[in-house]
Amino acid sequence: MEQNRRNLVKLLSLGALFPGQAASALTSILQSIDVNPNQQLSNNLLTDLKDDKIEALYKKALVIDGLIIPKGWNADSFEALKQSGYSGFSTSLLSGSLKSALKNIGEWDERIKNNSDVLIKATTADDFIRAKKENKTAVLYGFQNATMMEKSIDNLDTLYNAGTRWIQLTYNQRNLLGDGSTERTDCGLSDFGIEAVERMNELGIMIDLSHCGSQTTYDGIKFSKTGACFNHTMCEALHKGHPRSKTDDQIKTMADKGGIMGIICLGYMIGPDLGTKTTLETYVDHIDHAVKIAGIDHVGVAADFAIQGLEATGATRENWYVPRLTRFKPSYNVQWPPWIPELDKPDRYLQVAKVLDKRGYSTGDIEKILGLNWLRYFKETLKS
Repeated sequence: MEQNRRNLVKLLSLGALFPGQAASALTSILQSIDVNPNQQLSNNLLTDLKDDKIEALYKKALVIDGLIIPKGWNADSFEALKQSGYSGFSTSLLSGSLKSALKNIGEWDERIKNNSDVLIKATTADDFIRAKKENKTAVLYGFQNATMMEKSIDNLDTLYNAGTRWIQLTYNQRNLLGDGSTERTDCGLSDFGIEAVERMNELGIMIDLSHCGSQTTYDGIKFSKTGACFNHTMCEALHKGHPRSKTDDQIKTMADKGGIMGIICLGYMIGPDLGTKTTLETYVDHIDHAVKIAGIDHVGVAADFAIQGLEATGATRENWYVPRLTRFKPSYNVQWPPWIPELDKPDRYLQVAKVLDKRGYSTGDIEKILGLNWLRYFKETLKS
């Protein structure tokens, strides 16, 4: 039986069995390796076979995380990176001022230089392909606010030359570019904001609208010559009323112009009932819905926390949850604990891939969601 199992796994890895089609294809595969198709196989064996297939697919896939928070990066982070299977990720750097932003970029430059056997500084899509070939991880520099621009469009050139390749136009609050998702008003982009978008397009800096207010989201898509992205967000249709979610119309408008939406792994963003109704399956529900609205080429994945997960980095009710009760408005509906267990660990996207497989996604579509859609977007947005 063990030899039969190995033969089955070999066939699956060659593509003889595609996701969601185990029942219809199993008989012919069993006959081809001289196993009686009427023999009762255990559910455990079938589960193991499908898991082996998805694990082989995941190992082959180019996996890109739309947003990792690298604060406190240490030896545990590198260990988690080994377990993750990542080919690359977008990293969120300090955006308080131009000085702090450049200092943080310098720290990451040094980290990558000192760990060149593991990390690659990414400035183009090709860097992610090279990282996969060399069994390394590409790191794309960016910011979750534009405050480090201060009052000068010219600072975008400084940031670009230092390696910046994505900028979220606003965080939750209003800044000089426009209104954020929890701002009292919803006035969209300012003249300065439109000028910033135009210069970001010219340089090849991705426009991210994840935390932007509704009108700022629409303006960012409208005024950008290239597709804008929501690099870590969720579907308003499934989590109604949350200020960080995106409506079906926003998702479709984004996709129609070539953008991409990264589905956020932060549990309390996915649904209001963590630990009961909000689960890994709920997370994949958001992927399903986004694919339905945007199309299969415009949906990816994004964590929005440290690569090893929140619990592993020491998040507690006192140091994580309580401060957010005052940092965010009540509409954020912060919950404790904030994570979905299967997503709060380095191999989160392997777990996602298994659910996508069970739901009938093809091998190619799973690979798109895991990273190829991000790669496509990078090719169309970043300049060499």
